[in-house]
Amino acid sequence: MSSAENIETSKKRVLSIQSHVVHGYVGNKSATFPLQVLGFEVDAINSVQFSNHTGYDVVKGQVLQEKELADLFDGLEKNGLLDCYSHLLTGYIGNGSFLRQVSKIVAKLRATNPNILYVCDPVMGDNGQMYVPKELLPIYRDEIIPLADILTPNQYEVELLTEKTISNENDIWESVKWFHNRGIDTVVISSSDLGKPGELRAFLSKRNGPRFALNIPKQGTNISFTGTGDLFASLFLAHSYKASDDQLGTALERTIASLQAVIKRTINSMSADVIEKKRKLTSFDCELKLIQSKCEIENPVVKLHAEKIK
Repeated sequence: MSSAENIETSKKRVLSIQSHVVHGYVGNKSATFPLQVLGFEVDAINSVQFSNHTGYDVVKGQVLQEKELADLFDGLEKNGLLDCYSHLLTGYIGNGSFLRQVSKIVAKLRATNPNILYVCDPVMGDNGQMYVPKELLPIYRDEIIPLADILTPNQYEVELLTEKTISNENDIWESVKWFHNRGIDTVVISSSDLGKPGELRAFLSKRNGPRFALNIPKQGTNISFTGTGDLFASLFLAHSYKASDDQLGTALERTIASLQAVIKRTINSMSADVIEKKRKLTSFDCELKLIQSKCEIENPVVKLHAEKIK
């Protein structure tokens, strides 16, 4: 008898494979705390371990190789622990061999528990700029994306994967259809530039089910926050779990509510000399105030409502 046979397979436990930083909140550092606050156990494998995110002047650290990923997962497997996971979550991965190893992990997890949900955040870039090697794009497109149950790309990542430019909402829904045709059940486009001036617009589509859109007011003029995509994916994982099709709009609303609250608290925590533009904004100033936002993560106050698209 395996040591995990007494663990209910319905237990809320996430195997999260993404980046880690010593200082700040991106990758697993951005995803773990919110998931824990919302009742999920999190077992983290760090694709990289860096001193801080790459927006700082200096970055030091190590990159986990595919053999090391395989060794870690082998330890979980040989201890009979694979059947305790309700979800696999993947985020930033920096090399192709490591990414291909993820597909093997998905296969083994599903062989043990066919009901496990794979939430894939295909972290490749934003605002027209890739920040992973180009070799990862076809691996995501052809090998990883078809394995996902839930996908949370931004607009630029959608354009990369579908090889189509998005200039209107028709393009959005055509792109979503492209993903559904490859077997993805739920597609959530975390942000796009299709909103009104001063707004982003998010989209959600369930295969053979409802579609939603939600406008998100931008906060902080010309401020770039790192880790918000990782936070979005973890929040949506939590709020969408066990949700019916019609409740997915609510899951999106709650996700955005917490995300907006974290960003607001981060801006409000900035010192007066930054607000008054007496000194230059730094990466340190922009680190997400996750811990301070515990209440807003645990009990999101929904102010922005999703529109159901016919």
